[in-house]
Amino acid sequence: MSGSLEGRSIRLELIRVNNLPLPSRRIPAGFYVTINADSKRRWKSAVRVASSDESEVLGDIVILSLHEVPELSLEIRVSYELGRMLGNGEVVAKFKSSWDELLDRGDEPFDISFPSIDGDHSSLTLKAAVVCPCNDQDGALLDSIVESEIARETDAGHERFAIYVTSKTVSHLNDAVQHFQLVLDQCPVGHPDRAGALTNLAWARLEGYTQNDLQDIDSVTPLFREALALRPQGHPDHPLYLYHLTEALNWCYAKENFIAAYIHESAQLYCKLLPLCPEGTYLHSITAGADGVDYVIHECNNLPIDASDEGIHIRRVILELCPLGNERRPKALYKLGCALRSRFEQCGSIDDLDESIQHGREAVSLSSEGHSERYAYLNNLAWSLWTRFNHQDNYHDLNEAISLYEEALRLCPVGHNNRDLPLHSLGLALSTRFNQRSDVNDINRAISLQREALTLRPPGHPGRDRTLNNLAIALKSRYNKLDVSEDLDEAIDLHRDSLQLRPHGHPFRYRTLYNLSSVLSSRFTRNQNNEDVEEAIRLCQESLEALPSLHPNRYFSYRWLQEAYLARYSVQRKSLDLSLAVENFRLASRHPTQGFPRRINQAMKWVRQAEVYQHDSTLEAYQMCLELFDNHVMTRSSIISRREAATAFHGARSLPVDAASCAIRRDDLRRAVELLEQGRGQQWSLASRFKTPIEDLESENPNLAHRFSELSKCLSEAQGSTVGTDRAAAERAETQYRRLQAEWETVVAEIRNIKGFSRFLLPPSYEDLQAAARHGPVIILIANQSSCGAIIVSTSEEPLHVALPSITLTDLTTLKDRFARAIRQSCRMKPGESRKDLIVLLRTVWEAIILPIVNVLEHVLELKHQSRIWLCPTAAFTSIPLHAAHPFITRPDRSKEPCLEDLYICSYTPTLSALIRSRKMMKKRVRPSFVAIGQGQPRAGKSKELLAVDSEIELVRKLVPETINRTTISGDSATRAGALQGLEENTWVHLACHGKQDREQPYNSHFVMKDKPITLLDIMEKDIPRAEFAFLSACHTAVGDEETPDEVIHLAAGLQFSGFKSVIGTLWEVDDAVAKHVVKAFYENLFKDLEVGGEMDCTKAAWALNRATHSVKTKVPLEQRMVFIHVGV
Repeated sequence: MSGSLEGRSIRLELIRVNNLPLPSRRIPAGFYVTINADSKRRWKSAVRVASSDESEVLGDIVILSLHEVPELSLEIRVSYELGRMLGNGEVVAKFKSSWDELLDRGDEPFDISFPSIDGDHSSLTLKAAVVCPCNDQDGALLDSIVESEIARETDAGHERFAIYVTSKTVSHLNDAVQHFQLVLDQCPVGHPDRAGALTNLAWARLEGYTQNDLQDIDSVTPLFREALALRPQGHPDHPLYLYHLTEALNWCYAKENFIAAYIHESAQLYCKLLPLCPEGTYLHSITAGADGVDYVIHECNNLPIDASDEGIHIRRVILELCPLGNERRPKALYKLGCALRSRFEQCGSIDDLDESIQHGREAVSLSSEGHSERYAYLNNLAWSLWTRFNHQDNYHDLNEAISLYEEALRLCPVGHNNRDLPLHSLGLALSTRFNQRSDVNDINRAISLQREALTLRPPGHPGRDRTLNNLAIALKSRYNKLDVSEDLDEAIDLHRDSLQLRPHGHPFRYRTLYNLSSVLSSRFTRNQNNEDVEEAIRLCQESLEALPSLHPNRYFSYRWLQEAYLARYSVQRKSLDLSLAVENFRLASRHPTQGFPRRINQAMKWVRQAEVYQHDSTLEAYQMCLELFDNHVMTRSSIISRREAATAFHGARSLPVDAASCAIRRDDLRRAVELLEQGRGQQWSLASRFKTPIEDLESENPNLAHRFSELSKCLSEAQGSTVGTDRAAAERAETQYRRLQAEWETVVAEIRNIKGFSRFLLPPSYEDLQAAARHGPVIILIANQSSCGAIIVSTSEEPLHVALPSITLTDLTTLKDRFARAIRQSCRMKPGESRKDLIVLLRTVWEAIILPIVNVLEHVLELKHQSRIWLCPTAAFTSIPLHAAHPFITRPDRSKEPCLEDLYICSYTPTLSALIRSRKMMKKRVRPSFVAIGQGQPRAGKSKELLAVDSEIELVRKLVPETINRTTISGDSATRAGALQGLEENTWVHLACHGKQDREQPYNSHFVMKDKPITLLDIMEKDIPRAEFAFLSACHTAVGDEETPDEVIHLAAGLQFSGFKSVIGTLWEVDDAVAKHVVKAFYENLFKDLEVGGEMDCTKAAWALNRATHSVKTKVPLEQRMVFIHVGV
């Protein structure tokens, strides 16, 4: 040191470290700088967290007395702990210089370079200046260096380890391990430095293992695990210790035969680690890079699909590691989707399949047109949609699947390495569509695609067995429809070839077993070779042995086994075979993990075969069908999709009446009524479950009643929505609906455990249904192919059967068509002209249908004339105006033979339960209010003008007593919103407007308002429990649905469902000019007693309508009198 510096100090500014050197290539927790005064004292900076930047900013300013620090001796050390430091850390850079040399560099910042490490050059930027003693600046505080044996051994271990990493000399590694082991020996359990000692030893051993210099990997991970346990979440060193364990696990995975458990655990640790590594830190740059989480994701994405709960959990973990924007996210979504679908195929949980589709959609959306894996993502999504179609029978899924397969095939032109995949898959989907729609083009193309796929999967290809199997299935499908025997023989050969490739122990052998069984059964039916059917039975039995009891595909084994037994029974007529066939029908129909559509198809086939062979299980089969239909329709979240589900099955329309007819043939009339009630009005009964009165439950268990009420409200609000164009959103809504429904069913099960509530919301028993006849008998009219008849339900007698031998189902269909023509003709006639055709038809109805019933009412039940009766028509009877039946006979004394409405006051009810429900709700009566809603001038182009509407509304207003709160909504005020508000706020409603029945989609039937129509769906979504009466002076308000006539889906029934107990509706077009005569007579009769203080009573509506139609015979033509019917109480 020159004499001019005597007694002075140096102001040293440490600016930054450039490219922090890491000789041992171990990730540091932090780093710091020391300046040594002598062997016993030093200045030490704060420990800083290492950043990902090449330049580490320091910003330290140190005033050093030249007397105390005669020369600059500087070290940069890295620390492997942010908390308590074990030893002094690893020295990564050293620099020594005299102050003169340093000061010669001038006043500007300058760099000090360090020796390069693996080609990386590091430096320290600093600035030095002389300061005078007079400057009022504190000198740096120097710490005493006090080293323990543990610290010395640790530092020695770091030094030896760093040399080993750069030199690869194993002796240095052994020395480092020995030093670190000595330290660990001196840090027993409970010692504050034990975690650091464990980690230093484990890291040295891991490095030796990765370089093949040490073999004992089994001792490494336990050391890291123990260290991590000593640095729990919240400790500053916890993230780094997590990283250490992931590195050990990754190396174990890479070097120990790729055991999946290692990489799985690493992935789970990364989920915890990444949120703890702030961006900008060195640890984040390593963990988020190619050798960190990307490596883990890549390796996990390449693992085989594992459908176990643990396997799917890991797939979710991987997806969590791939946030939006991560290039590996599409494949993670794809893999999770595959695993979920695979679990669905094993366990049958529809939630898995829905989630698989959700992830599949996202994977496709994230893969652009040119993405190399897009074809696979399309194929995967299509496969899941096709699988869901097979489970739920939603045609949207099948059509979308085929569209996606087509796109995948376009992306795999001839010569593409993976063209076989979309060929195979599209062929399978087209076979499925052929089985549904019988388009021969579909099956021919399916077979062509499968044949091409088979050429691309030659012997030895891992997928050849699947294509052999699926080509055989396609050929069998074509044989079933076209009866080409060559297809059947080829299918058998292909299945046998597939079976050869699926030996015992193969995971899909069971599929080929039952598929081969099915074609052998078909050939037995054709050729009656006993060897075929014996082998078919044996194969199915073997397939059952290979499957767990709840595996969804046991359904197919049961299905084909019953087919084999039934085929053998049809030839050999051994009763045991029929019994075994029925037992397998039963097992297939009940199999809980298979989808409802397949189970319904088996139950319906069971019904048909049981009817053919007059088996004792026939009624059980019908019961099973009705229960499965109920459960299947209940899974649909919207009212419209429920109807689609209900109409999708061929033969389902007549199921309730067929079941009742079967029960009648077995003289079980009570069961007939119960089955009819369970199967009919399904749409209404399902929807009404969410509007069930719960007063009794509230008094018994208020908490459970509240839960039921809240869940019912949520489900009721969800069920009215229609399907939108956003399939993904619709699917999410379906999933949410199903979860709500599961909660609702759990609550219902709890309610049934309460004493007195064991039959809560179960199909009503006959004793329950008798309540419908409390104020008069209910006549249920039943028609099917075997017979027509009626069942009369009363409170005093067993149900009575009335045979109608002079009419058939064909006659009723003809009668319906003739009525439609006669009504149209009559509406074009002048009021005074004779309605001859209509009279002939009404006389036929009287003689063939109503007279036998009247005879029983009069002579068996001894029902007094002018008593109330309720007609409950089913099937073809719903299209016949039964209430207007008339003999049109003049007696010798010139008096007229009475018609039905002369004898009794007739009402209709959609179901017995609807009538019971309306009566129960009558208990909640409030002060009546009346609204008359009229719209005769709808928006231009919507409907023709109704000139008499305004005068009708004014007439009604005058007829309603002034003592009643009454309102009128008409003209521009009669909008959709205004009319709906009027319906909700009033207990009595008169509605005069156009009514439109939509026979294609009955829920779109509507009343025409000024701006927008009020649809049946709008009405159903309203809950108006205190509403009482509605007069629908509009066209077609009580006309049923062509596709589901037993559902009685019309506007009058919709109002009854929403809360109106008594409704007058119309069967066809109303002439508003003459209808006002009926309206006037009706209200005059209805309000007659109010003049002397009586109350408005909606139960008198049927009587008032009866009186009104009698009183206007001279003013109103026949077809305009009989157009009005009464529904409800």
